[in-house]
Amino acid sequence: MRLSCADEMLLLNGCPGVIGLAAVFSGEQPDVDQVRARVAERWTGLERMNCVLDRPGSGGTARRGPFRRRRVRWVVPGPFDPVTHVTVARSKLDDLWAQSVDRPLTGAVPPWRLFVVPDAAYGGGFALALVAQHVLLDGRSLATLMRLLTDSPVVARDSARSAPLTRAGLRAAGRELRAMAAVGQALPMRSPQETYPSVAVSELPAHLVRSARRQPADGRGATLNELLVGAVAGALRARYGPVRGWRQRDEPAYTAVPCDLRTRANPRELGNTLTVVRVPLPVDVDGPVARLRACQAALASVPERAAVHAGMLFPATEAVRRTGPWVTRLLTNRGRRSCFAATATTAMKWPGGPSTFEGRRLVRTVGLPPLQHPGTVSFALAQAGDAFTLTVVCNLRPDDARRLGDAVVTEFGTWARTATPSG
Repeated sequence: MRLSCADEMLLLNGCPGVIGLAAVFSGEQPDVDQVRARVAERWTGLERMNCVLDRPGSGGTARRGPFRRRRVRWVVPGPFDPVTHVTVARSKLDDLWAQSVDRPLTGAVPPWRLFVVPDAAYGGGFALALVAQHVLLDGRSLATLMRLLTDSPVVARDSARSAPLTRAGLRAAGRELRAMAAVGQALPMRSPQETYPSVAVSELPAHLVRSARRQPADGRGATLNELLVGAVAGALRARYGPVRGWRQRDEPAYTAVPCDLRTRANPRELGNTLTVVRVPLPVDVDGPVARLRACQAALASVPERAAVHAGMLFPATEAVRRTGPWVTRLLTNRGRRSCFAATATTAMKWPGGPSTFEGRRLVRTVGLPPLQHPGTVSFALAQAGDAFTLTVVCNLRPDDARRLGDAVVTEFGTWARTATPSG
């Protein structure tokens, strides 16, 4: 099977490419054999979970020739082994995330692992933590898979779009290409050789998020995604100051916003059915509420821009790369630069209502966004019921993930304390 354009770009982007999602449950830790039995029952029949990357030189049988370079593809050698893929973690969840974020899953077995995490913290007794290579699965896929493991796996209501994305015109495609190619700024740092990975997880009190969602007080309120992007803009300002002072340039810093491209026709499709839209961060705007307004304005066009990707840019790229594989490398090399997107921001909700595993109640979910290039930060805000959890993955200075995570929480607190309409 050919890799999709999204798969191939994630494979070639030069990053470790590890992502994760943990479901934290109350109660006593189940026996690992119980978990393996549930995984075998629910996941063995899913083709994507049995896929292995067949790379050139790894023993594949694809035809070769003097003018033909064999490309990486997906193969299914057989069903995965639950004993190999499902194990008990030797550490707590925070340590598992820190150990996993820069260690790619390689070898001759499907690139995913499920860990039973004892003493998971965050209000629960244990966690089931799924770690995978991004080339295999996206964040929505992780949530779908974890939901399938619960006692009642059927989701009553899907949040995917009700209709396929419409095709966009050439003018819209041109505007989007210019937006994706615009010059941006990287975060201030001394040298790429002096960056280090760090991971920090923070709980956001539900009352803070509820209060923040009512901002701006004289507007329609804010979505979780808008709050996250606005809080990240405020955190960067608190940590580094206004963007115009970073390198005495006028270009903005951008964040990469993942957009799910599934519809109601394929809500539980596994793989990488997504695109990334580049949005300027209003770091230079004074005031938390004013920054949130600016984020709402910038994010308002994201669904239409994602439609351009799905309707025109992706099909065009797929057509070109069938005859010119270089196109994927060209696009990927552009995304390698930290000035393309200084941050990545993902808001994720648990699909469906309250859930249990062998009768144990779901307490919260904790995401693990990917470690990006030196000088970048990834933020993931996960919601399960009234539990909100922020994970920050940095490739900056040691402990920057904790500092930036604390700054994001502070921004939520500032919104929550703002009771009067903004001017």
